[in-house]
Amino acid sequence: MNRRERISSDPGICHGRVCIKGTRVMVSVILDNLAAKIGADELLKLYPSLVAEDVEASIAYAAELAREHSFLWRHEVQDGRELRHNHR
Repeated sequence: MNRRERISSDPGICHGRVCIKGTRVMVSVILDNLAAKIGADELLKLYPSLVAEDVEASIAYAAELAREHSFLWRHEVQDGRELRHNHR
């Protein structure tokens, strides 16, 4: 699977955020849902314009980013709010 065939970024769509081609579904939305333990089958029901390959391409995109950029997240809580700090 070539994720570049399924994923695009256009300044005129969703402010240039990375989306599934031909939709306004941002890759970050797909990944956030997966992280929230919403399964791929449920995602496809929630976003009928998506197909299984779009979910797979989103995961592949995230994996590629993780290989290219190494961030360690340190979580802190201040005044009841979670704060995130990234460190290279």
